This record gives sequence, C-alpha cells and structure tokens, in this order.
Amino acid sequence: MIKELEIETEGGLPAEDMAFIERIAKRIYNTGFITPAVFALEMVKPLALLGSHSMIFFGPIVSAFIKADGYYKAAELFEEPSNVELLISRLEQLEQEHKIKQTEKHSER
Repeated sequence: MIKELEIETEGGLPAEDMAFIERIAKRIYNTGFITPAVFALEMVKPLALLGSHSMIFFGPIVSAFIKADGYYKAAELFEEPSNVELLISRLEQLEQEHKIKQTEKHSER
C-alpha cells in the first residue's frame, strides 16, 4: 500500500494547501481590495464551518457556471477558522511588503 507523502509547513498544513492560500491571497492583493477582503474575512471567520457546508451544498449549481477545481478545495480548506486566519495574515503581509517597497522607492528619490 502506497502512502501519500505530505510535506507540512509551519502552520501544520500541507505545502499544497499553503500554496493554495498563497494563490488566493495574491489574487485578492492584485484586485486592490485588501482592506474590504480582510474586513469581510474577519466578519465571517466564526461562521467558517457553516460557510464551508453551504459551499458544498451549492457546489453542483456553482460548478455549472465556473470550474469547480479550486471551489471544493476552498470549501474543504476554509472549513477551519484557523485557515481563514492564515489567509488574513498573508494578505496583511503582502500589504506590509508593498508599503515597505513604496517607502524604499520614495527614499531613493
């Protein structure tokens, strides 16, 4: 019997899941709506389990309109409020990195 080898990161999540959270964080960051996204995520974090189950319930309808590859992965991953917190912290890190780059850019002038 072959066992899958999962490399875990510091958050206890497999590297694949951390890469998925990173990809979502970068997509949100690229839209420029970091503050509203963090605000919304903080509000719904206590309801993560209910939201995850709702996503699974509406999955067949949603998959008729979009690719369901990442949809079910997100439903599974964000079932835990701690994973929502990881996404929030990554968004905040991306914004902080951007502010540091902007400060360095202005100080070089």
